[in-house]
Amino acid sequence: MTDYLPDRLLWFVLASTGLIVLPHAWHVPLPLFGFFLLPLGWRCVGIGRPDCLPGKWLLFALTVAGLVLLFSQQRGVFGRDAGTGLFVVSLGLKLLEIRGRRDVYVIVFLSFIVAATQFLYEESILMAGYIALVCVLGLATLITLNSRTPRTGAALWSAGRLIAQAVPAALVLFVLFPRLEAPRWSWLQDTDRARSGLSNKLEPGAIAELSLSGDLVFRVKFAGELPPAHLRYWRGPIYAFTDGVVWQQLPYAGRGEGDPTFDSTRIYDYTLLMEPQNQHWVYALDLPYRYPPELRRNGLYQLLADNNPGERAEYRLASAPNYRTGDLDDSGRRENLQLPGKLAPRIQALVERLRDGDADPERFITRLLGYFREQNFRYTLTPPTMPVKPIEAFLFDHRAGFCSHYATAFVYVLRAAGIPARVVGGYQGGQFNAVGGFLEVRQADAHAWAEVWLAERGWVRFDPTAAIAPERIERGVDIDLQVASGAVNFRAANFDPRALSWLQRGAQLWSNIDYQWQRWVINYDNASQREFLSALGIQDWLTLAYWLFASLAGIGGLLAWRLLKPLRRRRDPVAELYRRFVARLVKAGLMAKPGYGPSELADQLRRLRPDLAEPAGRIAETFNRLYFEETGEDVDLSDLKRRIDALR
Repeated sequence: MTDYLPDRLLWFVLASTGLIVLPHAWHVPLPLFGFFLLPLGWRCVGIGRPDCLPGKWLLFALTVAGLVLLFSQQRGVFGRDAGTGLFVVSLGLKLLEIRGRRDVYVIVFLSFIVAATQFLYEESILMAGYIALVCVLGLATLITLNSRTPRTGAALWSAGRLIAQAVPAALVLFVLFPRLEAPRWSWLQDTDRARSGLSNKLEPGAIAELSLSGDLVFRVKFAGELPPAHLRYWRGPIYAFTDGVVWQQLPYAGRGEGDPTFDSTRIYDYTLLMEPQNQHWVYALDLPYRYPPELRRNGLYQLLADNNPGERAEYRLASAPNYRTGDLDDSGRRENLQLPGKLAPRIQALVERLRDGDADPERFITRLLGYFREQNFRYTLTPPTMPVKPIEAFLFDHRAGFCSHYATAFVYVLRAAGIPARVVGGYQGGQFNAVGGFLEVRQADAHAWAEVWLAERGWVRFDPTAAIAPERIERGVDIDLQVASGAVNFRAANFDPRALSWLQRGAQLWSNIDYQWQRWVINYDNASQREFLSALGIQDWLTLAYWLFASLAGIGGLLAWRLLKPLRRRRDPVAELYRRFVARLVKAGLMAKPGYGPSELADQLRRLRPDLAEPAGRIAETFNRLYFEETGEDVDLSDLKRRIDALR
């Protein structure tokens, strides 16, 4: 049996379903999304021509085709992408078998599930607002389905009001209910999602590719003053082994070199919010001094996280810019002097010229940096390709490159001179958000520099890029211009974050809103909850359960009072007039019994008070019309009140 469903309701269902699935156009493979659009369009046509809808066997064939397509695109039905694709395909097929109210219920509830899967891909505040909007549409569909006189505007208003009334309870549950940590559903995550960023290998020019990306890497909020620009080095992987072309991490980079000693007179405390990435690296300000237990510092003084790098994570850290690292043993010295084969004659000659009979490492470094400054080296994102002997070609032929060219050539020459050195990858600088008071570090801030081991000082940072382009360090990258033009662009020398245009300040305001959303909503985990509840004096689960119950009971009572309040105030004017009429008759000597209607009262009054029979009879007829006849809508209640008051 098929229920009658108005065309307006069907259009409402199809429109809301399409809007719910729309963001998945960027998440599921295009063939799967196209498969969803096919039944959606088919069902739209079927509203005007029901005879064109598929029969049982054709629908079965479409189901089989959808499953085959799903398996071919996702290699199964498990995992985030495959599961989402399954829901999208199922929702599209269900649209073709709408026969009654039950099918609409199934579609709406399945749509809510599809809406929730959006958060497996994106957790921004914009997506949250969009999901709230489509949930209003889904709830309005249910209201329309159960309404005798469906009106779209009224249904949307009612749905929005219901969701608004549920917000306080949702907030209480969000804040107080025990958190379900990500590892319990991390099997839903697909591990092959591509994310750009630094890798465990470094080739000259690799970082230049990142310099044209404005993707966010992490955000940093300092507890006190910001470190000056020349100290904003965010430490990442250490590249110690090279074959002359590619530099890479050693496979045993966790071996210790000894604990560093810090000058604690200048410590920077800050909160680091890492975006999802491929690696377990945490980019701390050089050098990490204090870090939480979920992080570990390897022997190369790089911070590593044990959690899923594909999840956004926040850490409270402290760094000290003045430090002395441990001694270098024989094995470490060999690793940081390693070179591939015999030195090229031109490099050997350069080393001898720079050494000039002086064995002091620091003076050699000064001469090498002077060589970069004096020999017309250029800083560019588009250097010539150097596939063969890139170090030699860079130093003597082309003399143009990016930070990775300068860092690798610098380390190579130092090793050739017998000075232990290595390349450090990471990020340098960051753009200050004046609205939120934090730094935003993006892929365009990727950088490579060098560390040199000096006796009595340990590992010391040297940045050869600063010798060629000091503005890269002091002024930072103008990311918008650099990404737009594809060429090196630095911020103005007199750049003031407070002197931004209204458009730039609007962008920073939105970035700050997103930052707070990520920190206080998306990253609200067990640790954040414990910290928040401890501030409220809640230390154990029993107290938490009490507050959770009390809060929900209070919200429920408030809503009940709010919903019942109009009912208490809203009295039936006809019933009020009828009670007034009965009171007048009782005052005239009538014995009114419970359940007496207007006609019974009028008949009794004729026997007891004939003088009032005529006016009371007309009043009784008016009440009968009001209660039992449609013509009662035309009665003037004010006139009826005057006639009742005239009874004496």
